[in-house]
Amino acid sequence: MKVFGIRDCDTVKKARKWLDENGIDYQFHDFKKDGLSADTLVQWEAAVGWESLVNRRGTTWRKLPEQVRDNIVSQTAHDLMLENPSLIKRPVVESGSDITVGFSADQWAGQFGQ
Repeated sequence: MKVFGIRDCDTVKKARKWLDENGIDYQFHDFKKDGLSADTLVQWEAAVGWESLVNRRGTTWRKLPEQVRDNIVSQTAHDLMLENPSLIKRPVVESGSDITVGFSADQWAGQFGQ
């Protein structure tokens, strides 16, 4: 299992704590510090859709010009997420062939619980 996010993100902290408390092994990739490849982002977009990946509740989204927010499409979103990884909803989890976006203890218990 690989967990992608930003180390200082509160949701990522909660998710990592949940994984640790449940004894689930994972690798952590800080995409703000370690970067994010276009290929990885394309894989996520194909699996869950770009709409699920864009964090419309975060500061990065609110800082975008209104015209950009109102006219966002797949390619625009892709480019923006590569330029500003903090625009991606966190965490993104790769577990086998499954991609999960966001953290919900109940959902994760059913999906990753042992």
